[in-house]
Amino acid sequence: MVNGKPDILVVEDDIPIRNLIMTTLDTQDYKYQTASDGKEALLVAVSHQPDIFLMDLGLPDMDGIEVIKKIRTWSVAPIIVISARSDDKDKIEALDAGADDYLTKPFSVEELLARIRSTLRRLQYLENKGTQIETIFENGDLSIDYTSATVKVGEEVVHLMPMEYNLLCLLAKNVGKVLTHQYILDKVWINAIESDLSSLRVYMATLRKKIEQDKTKEKYIQTRIGIGYGMVRIEKNKIN
Repeated sequence: MVNGKPDILVVEDDIPIRNLIMTTLDTQDYKYQTASDGKEALLVAVSHQPDIFLMDLGLPDMDGIEVIKKIRTWSVAPIIVISARSDDKDKIEALDAGADDYLTKPFSVEELLARIRSTLRRLQYLENKGTQIETIFENGDLSIDYTSATVKVGEEVVHLMPMEYNLLCLLAKNVGKVLTHQYILDKVWINAIESDLSSLRVYMATLRKKIEQDKTKEKYIQTRIGIGYGMVRIEKNKIN
């Protein structure tokens, strides 16, 4: 990033939508590149190393999910999906593939900019965390090394996207407490909007899938329907 401004790659084949995104980015003086299909997106990504991806899924030559998977083999840059696919299963598939956020078409200019700002704050938060001396959090077989931003279940390292990691850290720092949906949104999304509640449920689902793979052991995250989420305190000997 230059002067706090990210280099953004816009991957969108729909010309009117691409032009809308470009105009929006221009108003904020964001630097950006564009690609109209998956192959071009991968070439531009390798050559320009963007800080953030804005990724459509319905590309003419390959599905955007496949592009995300290929990008994730060498890049950890945040990927914001912008797609007309609105089902939760589509969101979960994209997040499992490596996306960090999901914006459903049609979208407002204000919401797009809010997503970009939120992504930038998460990037800056993770960068700042790397300069702080922190302890290691342990709960049962789950451990979080805040210094290296490494999450493990037992001896296995669990790969989390930035949003999933931020949610896990928030729950860990409030272990034993139930956090309301609004509290979580305010802490993690910063400028939360109503549609983020649906995204929160999706992120929690993908986070739980990653840290609760062993169905025979106790669950780390408890859902309070209509209220929020909390991390359960688990003694080490209870899950061995």
